[in-house]
Amino acid sequence: MGLHVGVVAAVLAAAVLHASWNALLKGGQDRLVTVVLLDLTALVLSLLLLLPLAGRPAPASWWLLGVSVLLHAGYKLLLLQSYRVGDLNQVYPLARGSAPLLVAAFAGLVLGERLGPWQLAGLVGVCGGLTLLLETGRAGPRAGPIVGFALATGVAIAAYSVADGLGVRRSETDLGYVAWLFVLGGFPIPLYAAAVHRRDLLARMRERLPVGLAAGALSLTAYGLVIWAQRRGALAVVAALRETSVLVAAVIGGVAFGERFGRRRVVAAGFITAGIVLLNLPR
Repeated sequence: MGLHVGVVAAVLAAAVLHASWNALLKGGQDRLVTVVLLDLTALVLSLLLLLPLAGRPAPASWWLLGVSVLLHAGYKLLLLQSYRVGDLNQVYPLARGSAPLLVAAFAGLVLGERLGPWQLAGLVGVCGGLTLLLETGRAGPRAGPIVGFALATGVAIAAYSVADGLGVRRSETDLGYVAWLFVLGGFPIPLYAAAVHRRDLLARMRERLPVGLAAGALSLTAYGLVIWAQRRGALAVVAALRETSVLVAAVIGGVAFGERFGRRRVVAAGFITAGIVLLNLPR
């Protein structure tokens, strides 16, 4: 089950954008405020730019939209905890790499999506490469919390990927689904932050405003591209292909944060590249 070249390009672009906003989040000192600004920026952009152009999602998709909003909020809180205890090159590969396997299992067992032998090999190659990107030094006292939070984040990613994949197919409007997802999703984390840090939240938001605005714009664009692609390709294939963002995150980690990009990551890049080729071979 290959993907059209336009779908592949859209998902790869989304991967670059996604890794970029995660790097902005990891590199900041006030990550909760960055997420607040990210969500508010995406909300405002959706209201101004997307909703006027989008149709209303079909009623059959609204319950999935609500589930996705809650799952996205949980995912962001787990991501904050993951980056609190682990490095970008520890957390990102494990969280993003576990999600395609879970999505593929759900799509095959529940939705009846079937991948050919080459596509299955490609899926294994991509996920295996992502797993290799995990840092080797995880034997310290923080190893348990790092792996636990990262895997929980991966479960949340898989869950909202499935919800959105089903929701957008029932919505009858890709743009409308994305717009309402970011409008509704712009409330939970800011409301939580306002309840917990009401006294100094505005001052902290002013300090992080440029980074938060950039992260919000990148996040909205990245997920919009993924939603568009999910309407046109198998959930498992799109979910695996988008996780090439780990390569971008590894490069950013090496350049911006001084994290080592050694032989293990070179081998992982080879696995991922081969996996992408196999995923897109004709069935």
